[in-house]
Amino acid sequence: MERKKRVLVASLRGLLQQSIAQISQLIEFTRLDTKPATAIGPYSHAVQTPFGVFVSGQLPADFEGNLVKGTMREKTEAVLKNLQEVLVTAKSSLDRIVKVQVFLTDMKDFAEMNEEYEKWITHKPARSCVAVKELPKGVNIEIECIALPLTSEPGE
Repeated sequence: MERKKRVLVASLRGLLQQSIAQISQLIEFTRLDTKPATAIGPYSHAVQTPFGVFVSGQLPADFEGNLVKGTMREKTEAVLKNLQEVLVTAKSSLDRIVKVQVFLTDMKDFAEMNEEYEKWITHKPARSCVAVKELPKGVNIEIECIALPLTSEPGE
């Protein structure tokens, strides 16, 4: 009986090691740098995996890296244009977003941000919006998201 247990444990250990190797292949990812200006820190604009596209926080800047001045609507539009560009490069799209995280430096901007946001992201993915003390480059909005790849259908 003891020998059978050892054989079973050895077999299970082998299966586990094989499964871990297969899983590690699935979680390999591709770092993407895209049309929005070069990232301002040691990170990529997005990481693409078989499970989804993880987009770093985007700031209200044009594709040359110049900060957008103006209303919260104009800044939100600039951020969403950047998100859209990153997602297209990663073979996804705004309508494939499943989770959004919005960072504002003042919650008084919440309503105005939402007015522009609703024009771009109409399917209502899960979302959080938090107020933070400050954001990089002195901006007052940053948005990051997670999206499904275009090749993946919900429920697959």
